[in-house]
Amino acid sequence: MLKKLFSYFKGYYKFLIIGPTAVLIDVAAELAIPLLMARIVDVGVATYDIGYIAKTGLLMILLALVAIGAGSCNIICSSRAAQGAAAALRQDMFSRIQSFSFTNIDRFSTASLVTRMTNDVNQLQNTAIMSLRLLVRAPLMMICAVVVAVSINARLASILLVAAPLLINTIALIWSRVNQRFTLMQQKLDDVNAAVQENLIAIRVIKSFVRERREQQKFATVNDAYLHAGLNAVRLVILMMPLMMLLMNGSILAVIWFGGGMVNQGLIGTGLLMSFFSYIMQILMSLMMCAMVLIMAARARASGHRVVEVLETEPTIKDAPASARAAFGGSMGGGVEFSRVSFKYNEEQSEPVLTDISFSIAPGQMAALVGGTGSGKSSLVQLIPRLYDVSAGRISVGGRDVREWPLTQLRENVAMVLQSSRLFSGAIRDNLLWGYPQATQEEIEHAARIAQAHEFILALPDGYDTQLGQGGVNLSGGQKQRLCIARAILKKPAVLILDDSTSAVDSDTEAKLRRAFYEELPGVTVLMIAQRISSVAQADTILVLQEGHLAGMGNHKQLMESNQVYREIYYSQQDAVEGAGIAHE
Repeated sequence: MLKKLFSYFKGYYKFLIIGPTAVLIDVAAELAIPLLMARIVDVGVATYDIGYIAKTGLLMILLALVAIGAGSCNIICSSRAAQGAAAALRQDMFSRIQSFSFTNIDRFSTASLVTRMTNDVNQLQNTAIMSLRLLVRAPLMMICAVVVAVSINARLASILLVAAPLLINTIALIWSRVNQRFTLMQQKLDDVNAAVQENLIAIRVIKSFVRERREQQKFATVNDAYLHAGLNAVRLVILMMPLMMLLMNGSILAVIWFGGGMVNQGLIGTGLLMSFFSYIMQILMSLMMCAMVLIMAARARASGHRVVEVLETEPTIKDAPASARAAFGGSMGGGVEFSRVSFKYNEEQSEPVLTDISFSIAPGQMAALVGGTGSGKSSLVQLIPRLYDVSAGRISVGGRDVREWPLTQLRENVAMVLQSSRLFSGAIRDNLLWGYPQATQEEIEHAARIAQAHEFILALPDGYDTQLGQGGVNLSGGQKQRLCIARAILKKPAVLILDDSTSAVDSDTEAKLRRAFYEELPGVTVLMIAQRISSVAQADTILVLQEGHLAGMGNHKQLMESNQVYREIYYSQQDAVEGAGIAHE
């Protein structure tokens, strides 16, 4: 893990060299100051030599300024290196996440990935800054201060033989126990982010059902769990500080007791004893600094494992080998064929979502998928652009297995409009150009006309330059669906998949959409998922799914004559319409 994370400092080596060099200067200056102070007391004050005191005092001020400058240089270098490495790490994580399949994302969860890219990377960044500053300075200061303290008075310095091992053992004991607690703390933070994300996405539903109090209680539960996990982790850290202060103050008292006696006996000068105090403080403070960095490192270690887990996760959907990709050129045909396809979202799932599905759709045909909730319609169409991969069987587009097509080429030629209409903040034009950035205004308007969106766009204040709020909040559900369909059409795909993406569109507009598909997209294979039989009755082929199995296939007339499942869906909708009419009357 450390090797992988340290590789992100590549390109910042000059800062890693300049920073420690500045620390050497800082430490040397700080170590010299107590000795100069001892000279002022034992020589200048003892002999009433004002000139000597002034000259030595000025030298102390100069050394203090050098130490401040060197320390500042180290902070700048360590911050530049750590923040640069963290930025590169976040970029790599984002790129890796972009390559993930839906299976990978389902494994981590969106909230967890957000936490790992933000909070976990920030923990690593802060620890790197502290480490580059203190893990060089503190050990160096401690070693040099020990050498100077021993040279002043070895007998007094022997106090460290008792204090230092106690401090080190305390730090080691706490560090060994705190790592798992910080890991749990980060996991609880995932839960907090998940609760916030879910709440903000569904805020309109929450308000319309007056469920604010319930959501507050739900958030309080996960927030309290995070609080307790955090307290459980920092409890050990909090305990460490009083223990270390107790040992440090005990050491100082011992130095005062024994050092005072030595001064009375004439074994050590007052100035040297004062400087010895300074060095003892520097030694013990250096140990405390090391302890602080190690505690931060314990939390960073937990974060580092979570970050590396993302970086080392291989996408479950991989592109075809370069040799195979090179053999594919030209445009992709629109025919779609399923051959004994079965699918499970993960290996642990006991029952497959789809079982032994086989059918063929010719280029330019309009096919429809109908079936009850949970019958596997959305899962089926998501296999075509390889958002998921089949568990068994084969899917072909344009006469070739989708696993042989380059992913980019496959997805450029298969346009999909999902159940939830996803738009982005910015102009309507920018949203439509997602499908084809080089499109002309004429092409944009043509796609919008096919999607029955051109008229309502022109009715907006700024037409195609109208700015949308995040998620298109200033549009109706039907308008958002039509813009998403226009965006997909603008790609000029070989296969167009509409996953129940006309559910918010009125029947008249939906009929115009279907007619436009036939007239304006003659070579495009269209697959529609719809809940209403009336929406798909004119399709060339209708596929009936039931509990993950293909229960029937044919046109509307054929299925009404031969397929019991299709008839039941049809008559249930007719009864619902008639019942609604009676109720209305």
